[in-house]
Amino acid sequence: MKFGFVKDLEAHLRETFAVASVDITADLCPPEFSGDLTVNCFLLARQLRRAPAEIASRAHTYLAQHPDVAAVDCIKAFVNVSLTPGVLFTETVGSVDTMLGDARVSPDERQTVLIEFSAPNTNKPQHLGHVRNNTLGIAMTAILRAVGHTVVPVNLINDRGIHICKSMLAYQRWGEGTTPASSGVKGDHFVGDFYVRFDAELRQQREALRAADPTLAAKSDEELFLQTEIGRAAQDMLVAWEQNDPAVRELWQRMNAWVIAGFAETYERMGVEFAQTYLESQTYALGRDIIAAGLERGVFKRLHDGAVAIDLDEEKLGRAVVLRKDGTSLYVTQDIGTTLLKQKEHRPDIQVWIVGDEQIRHFCILFAILNRLGYPWAARLKHLAYGMVNLPSGKMKSREGTVVDADDMFDDLEALARSATLARCGGDSPKDLEHRARVIAMAAIKFMLLKVNPKTTMTFDPEASLRFEGDTGPYVLYAYARISSMLRKAGADTVSGPVEWGVLGRPEERDLALRCARYGAILRRAAADLDASGVATYLLDLAKAFSQFYQACPVLTAESPALRRARLELSDRVRAVLRAGLHTLTLQTLESM
Repeated sequence: MKFGFVKDLEAHLRETFAVASVDITADLCPPEFSGDLTVNCFLLARQLRRAPAEIASRAHTYLAQHPDVAAVDCIKAFVNVSLTPGVLFTETVGSVDTMLGDARVSPDERQTVLIEFSAPNTNKPQHLGHVRNNTLGIAMTAILRAVGHTVVPVNLINDRGIHICKSMLAYQRWGEGTTPASSGVKGDHFVGDFYVRFDAELRQQREALRAADPTLAAKSDEELFLQTEIGRAAQDMLVAWEQNDPAVRELWQRMNAWVIAGFAETYERMGVEFAQTYLESQTYALGRDIIAAGLERGVFKRLHDGAVAIDLDEEKLGRAVVLRKDGTSLYVTQDIGTTLLKQKEHRPDIQVWIVGDEQIRHFCILFAILNRLGYPWAARLKHLAYGMVNLPSGKMKSREGTVVDADDMFDDLEALARSATLARCGGDSPKDLEHRARVIAMAAIKFMLLKVNPKTTMTFDPEASLRFEGDTGPYVLYAYARISSMLRKAGADTVSGPVEWGVLGRPEERDLALRCARYGAILRRAAADLDASGVATYLLDLAKAFSQFYQACPVLTAESPALRRARLELSDRVRAVLRAGLHTLTLQTLESM
């Protein structure tokens, strides 16, 4: 939000230096300076074309006479301002609607943003890496909506290919007619077990080949795939699928249905919803006609072996093949077609892909090709790349069955949350124990994944994420619940009569109010950067600031009714911001913990 003194200073500097516009951001004053807010005049030098020291001097002289300013100090080109108590609290927390509404962008800045995320394969359940992807996707959807954009979340499920045939072949050989229902196993886990079974058999056959023929020892696993009996069988099944073999297609549809039903349960548990779900089996052929048209226009060229490629030397990406020599599509081919399909169906201003950072080059090539094809919206395509998630024990490997399945992790965290809740309740089981455990567990997981920059490769420690003390989701939930409990005890005092904000003035009170005022700017920055970590950090700092206020400033036992009322209202404003911020990160809140 912009304080009144900031707007007045902008007008004064426009007139003083005869410029058309001035945009000032007042930040929280650093701890080593005295004051509430600081104006960095180094940042104004380019706007005003004046030396920072001259700007600071003019600002200091003007603000020393401003009625909202209690004190002003100038250190180098930093102008530090202390506001009068009445103005400070009225402008920061005097109106909940103003405080939270400040997050929204202006109408002319609003856009339609299409976000594609999740993109699981139908050969295994979702794991911790998918959880980070899903968490980023739903958080960015919520943040962009909170600031006023229209958001279209979509999923592209990878439901075809050799990896799917591996699970199908293993089930065909060893499934013995069992089903998820007959075995009591969730559909995606059921199919995933056969994917692991295939890989175990594949490893045995490769080892047997190498033992029988020492000359094969230097060959890679990929080179030996088609030399194994089970590898050839999987490849034959893929060919049969592409030729619409009825039996293969029926098995494919049946097993995919099991997996997709399992995915739906995982998504519901995480609070994930999509406006539309695309299937790769329906989109993989898209793009071929676009490539053919581009070949005629000279955008692409045919190589000596018959493949079609594009030289992206200007973009420093080298040569990219877009059709194999046999005319079949690559991932980039189908992504070209799918991107055009999404653009046609939803007409977004921006398309965003949330995909791991190992695909950075792929998206650079995709965007460059679409730009070469002449699509004007190609400049507004973005890849939100995120780093790998490791465990304290190391990396995960799907084929070897050493991943942490999302559902298993959720179950384990809920069990830990249940135990922690019972311990805090002195062994008395609250009626809503299961609900509390679910909310706390999901907050622990999501917050830990969101509080770091998406680009960072991180280690996820499940037990550390659940601590009620420290930089965790449960800590912020507890701050919210503690304020709720205090307001319940206060009763009617929180709603009766006007608030005398001028009675507040302690450093802890001022700091808390000023932090509340930053919520809108923090949210807008998160939306602009496609990075939720700033929101998570902000909520942690706000919760810590409230704890300091709570220890230093008695609320229910304040010295006077007016002070009690003002501190209760300030606490209520903090509660409103915590609730808004947590919900924007797609975390539920609890009134009691």
